[in-house]
Order: sequence, then C-alpha cells, then structure tokens
Amino acid sequence: MKDLVPVPVYEVGRMARAVLDSVGSVVVGKRDSLELVLAGILAGGHVLLEDLPGLGKTLTARSFAQALGLDFRRLQFTPDLLPADVTGSFLYDQRRADFSFRAGPVFTNLLLADEINRTPPKTQAALLEAMQEKQVSVEGVTYRLDPPFHVLATANPIEYEGTYPLPEAQLDRFLLRVSFGYPDRDEEWEVLQRRMSRRQEEAELQPVVDAGTLRGMQAAIEDVAVEDSIGRYIVDLTAATREHASVLVGASPRGSLALLLLARAKAVLAGRDYVVPEDVKDVAVPALSHRITLRPEMWLRRVDPSFVVSEVLAQTPAPASGALPSYNAMTDTNGGVRLAEVPAPSRHASQ
Repeated sequence: MKDLVPVPVYEVGRMARAVLDSVGSVVVGKRDSLELVLAGILAGGHVLLEDLPGLGKTLTARSFAQALGLDFRRLQFTPDLLPADVTGSFLYDQRRADFSFRAGPVFTNLLLADEINRTPPKTQAALLEAMQEKQVSVEGVTYRLDPPFHVLATANPIEYEGTYPLPEAQLDRFLLRVSFGYPDRDEEWEVLQRRMSRRQEEAELQPVVDAGTLRGMQAAIEDVAVEDSIGRYIVDLTAATREHASVLVGASPRGSLALLLLARAKAVLAGRDYVVPEDVKDVAVPALSHRITLRPEMWLRRVDPSFVVSEVLAQTPAPASGALPSYNAMTDTNGGVRLAEVPAPSRHASQ
C-alpha cells in the first residue's frame, strides 16, 4: 500500500468543487444535496439516499464513483438476496480439490446498495461489519477491504409495500441521510435537454481525482480546526434531541461525531480550515434526523424527525466566540507536547 500523502486544505476545496461541477453536469439542480453526499465521502462515512423512485439516487452514486475515479459496483437488494451474495463465499475448486474464496461485490471502493430496504434484515446486517470495521469475515476468515471504502445506499420510503425498515443499528452506521425531492419544471426540462444532446442513455464522466488523491483529501479533514465553543455546541444539539418532548430515543454520541466530521467537511468545501456554527447547522438535519426515534403518537400525527431537529436548532443558542481549540497541541523544542494557551483572534463569530 502506498504511503498516504495529505492534500493541503485549500487544494481539497478546489478539487471538491471540481468534482461537484462534474457530477452536477449530469445530476441537475441538486447542488446542496450533492454537497452533502460529497461531504459524507470526504468525512470517510457512508450515505443513505432515501427518496421516491426516479429522482436520481442511483445516477448520483454512479456519477460520484466516476468523478472520484473509484472502483464501483452496484448490488441490487431483493427479498431473496443472501448475506453471501454481499460478502462472498467459499466455493469448491475441482481442479485444486480445495475451497477458494470468491469475493462478493462489497470488495470495491464505492458500493451502491440499491434499494437496501427491499431485502430482509439478515442480509442488511451483512453490511454492518464492512461498514463499521472495513472488513468481512467469512467462515472464520477475515478479509480487509481496501481503502477508500464507502457505501451509498438507496432506499424507498418505508410506507411502500414490500420493504423492510432498516434496523436502528444499521441506520446509525450511515453518517447522514440525504433526500433530493422533485425538481422544478425548469430543472426537469433541462434533464430532457441534456438527454437529447448526449444522444445516449448513460452519461460518462471523466475522473477528476483518483482513489489515492481522495484518501489524501480525507486526511486533510483532520487539519480543520474546531474551537471548543463549537464542539460544545455540537454536544448541546445532540443532547437536546434526547430531551425533546416528541422523542422517545435521541441521538447517541455517534451523532455528535457525525456532526463534527460533516461540519469539518463542509468547512473544507467552503475553502476554510476552520468550522463556523453555520457549518454545523447545515449538516444537523441530515446527520441527526435518522438517529432519533419519535414517540408513537408523533407518528400518528405525521411529525417528521427532521422537523424535531429543526426545532432543536432553533432553540439551541449558537456560539459567538473565536478562542483557540484546547486540543490544538504544539510540540516544544524538547520534543514534548504542550497545549496552546493563548487565544486566537476571532475569525468566525456567529452573527
């Protein structure tokens, strides 16, 4: 494996915008949603695309794989799909008189798990270890997945017949959930125009970066500063979901981590090496709404979890300070590590 070469933060922003421009040439009018998907990939996570059929979920996954130069596989989830169809299995080789492992579609850089909620929970769970541990265990043998590894799963709304709601454990493995919604009439007409102009069904994108460069971009996210007040703001938002009157089970600390990672990625997409409160606000709904369970009476009233997160955002005061993060360690001349104690000038006071 080649050594990982970090990419400067300002270069990450430039390349990320180029990737978005490339994908945006195929997926029309969904720039905000595409930014969220790319932020999830830059943050090293997995993305759940949940929406009605025909709104570009599969096209989005394929386009990102092409623009990012990633090995791509698509797995169609059906009610009769088995866990071995996801991870792979041992097959008997008559020539060698021995069993050999045949890798499943999960051995790739970007896996499109299409209509993941149309397969039973046992097969859905086959992705759990791969998504969390970046490895697959088959017949007592563990196989590592080559980085980068990301799952972009599509799901139809659970109200549709023939679907299986994702279990909470797997739902929590997705860094964020994104919906596209219907395009307006001008955007839909542009879709038709682009289809006529390319004179073929499939749209092919040239790679903007490659897998190695993407890993360097992901490593650069660690250089994005998060001051203490914003870190505590993230914790306050997540804790507030547990105290809301409409919520039965609030977001776990994994929700706080998701907010942190996605806010850093959003800052990089904006060309900054520091997080502002607006970055947190922009990712709060997609990062937290799928991690909370509403009280049964709220479902009867058709209250959406995203509405609860929006209420939490409105009720939780945002920070306005610009102090230096306390975790920002500096190495002294003797090789020891000391904490920076001098506050930096405010660069991102909330208005």
